[in-house]
Amino acid sequence: MAALPDARPLSKAHGLRLSLAAAAAAALAGCGGVPYTSSDPAFPGSFEQRHPIVVAAAPTSVDLYPVGGRLDARSRANVRAFADRYRRYGSGAVMIQTPVGTNPNSIAVYEVRRALLAAGVRGRIAAGDYLPPNDSSAPPVRVSFTGLKAVVPTLCGQWPEDLASGSSVEGWKNEPYSNFGCATQSTIAAQVDDPRDFVQPRAIGPSDVAMRTRAIEAVRDGQDPSTDWKNAVLTPIGGDLPTNGN
Repeated sequence: MAALPDARPLSKAHGLRLSLAAAAAAALAGCGGVPYTSSDPAFPGSFEQRHPIVVAAAPTSVDLYPVGGRLDARSRANVRAFADRYRRYGSGAVMIQTPVGTNPNSIAVYEVRRALLAAGVRGRIAAGDYLPPNDSSAPPVRVSFTGLKAVVPTLCGQWPEDLASGSSVEGWKNEPYSNFGCATQSTIAAQVDDPRDFVQPRAIGPSDVAMRTRAIEAVRDGQDPSTDWKNAVLTPIGGDLPTNGN
């Protein structure tokens, strides 16, 4: 009768294979919990989503610096531009604020009120004061109203994570940093004249009848209806302008 093979070497080999399989499973489970393997962004990837431009009811103000206690031509021009914007987008009262501790019935305040009325402001003109910053700068007379304005609701200059840190995985995802685009969005919001342009298109104006007729006739004749713009006088860079046909 043949002898049975020894079972102890098989048990050791089997146990070794089980140990290796368990170690591999543990390693894979550990990799699954590393944050940088996730494709989900920590914040919206587009700067338009992180720092949106919205149309809101917000204060619009202009600071006036009286010269010799009175308004000069430049300040009056600023008041006229301010009044024009109030007529277009403002509502409610116009507030004239003077720095705390100054005379609220000064000649400059009287001239600001008179300039607003002359510029067409028909709403209520109220008076008040404000606390100027303690930075040794000349405090202005501040005129403001509340109306439609394009603003960026998020604050710029926020750095919630260290981009150069080697102790975190924030920079491993190759995503834009959270402050990216905030200054650009704020500048665009301040430059656009009509804040409603951000949320709705303007009405289409009437078409040019002469141009439309010319294009239709060109199509009927089998010609290109587009406009061919040409410059009759071409001046080379660094060359002289042509004179008397020479």
